Amino acid sequence: MTSELVLLKAALVAYLLAAGAFGLFLLVLHPISRALGLSLLLAAFLAHGGAIAARSITAGHVAVVTDYEALSFFAWLVVGVYVAVELRYRLAAVGAVVAAFAFVVTLGAAVFYSGVQELPPNLRSAWLFVHVTLAFLGNAVLALAFCVSLVYLFHERQLKEKRVGERMRRLPSLETLDQLNYRALSWGFPLLTLGIITGAVWGKYSWGSFWSWEPREVFSLIVWMLYAGLLQARLVAGWRGRRLATVTIIGFAVVLVSFVFGNVFFPGKHGGSFD
Repeated sequence: MTSELVLLKAALVAYLLAAGAFGLFLLVLHPISRALGLSLLLAAFLAHGGAIAARSITAGHVAVVTDYEALSFFAWLVVGVYVAVELRYRLAAVGAVVAAFAFVVTLGAAVFYSGVQELPPNLRSAWLFVHVTLAFLGNAVLALAFCVSLVYLFHERQLKEKRVGERMRRLPSLETLDQLNYRALSWGFPLLTLGIITGAVWGKYSWGSFWSWEPREVFSLIVWMLYAGLLQARLVAGWRGRRLATVTIIGFAVVLVSFVFGNVFFPGKHGGSFD
């Protein structure tokens, strides 16, 4: 078994244990459980990063080309974004969702696992790193908004059912979750926009046109318009709270569908890139 697979399996186990530890904290409210969850998530992040690095070294390029590589890299970035946010906020509930999300996405990536593939000639460009970094990071921040929105809806439902106990007080306030969701959207959308722009410039450089209307490009445009409308509704119409969280979840569902449907059924020029 290669070092890549050993590290990937270790990451999967650590993601699952981290989700369990965060969940245990929400049940028993013991700070050790929270610390354990964060430690396990960090261990998973490092192991997963090691697996990606090992594959990238073997391939001779950043491992984001195949469906397996794209999903794996995406899950890793989502965890990294959460860890960065956790330095400022205490978000054990969100951590539980992120850890479970990373486990499911990484496990799903394993379904598409294949050996290292040579980088196609049309992808051998410095634009690969620039475009992929912006597009993936934008989607990772939007994924965090998705996880925060799930926690928001859960918290709001518990309050409506008057389940206000000590465990509920350990959840971030609805106001904190709403603000964090908006900030994630405010960061994720510009990154997504830059990812599309650099992709268009790269397309002009590689294929002679900025836009070719292939399915992946159409899906990207749909996602961009959806999030643009969502932010417009927040700023102009004052959308917030439950409505903002619900549409954020729907928006990210479209992101996931666009990847699976677009890449698996209409791979086109993008290959397995999650952009």
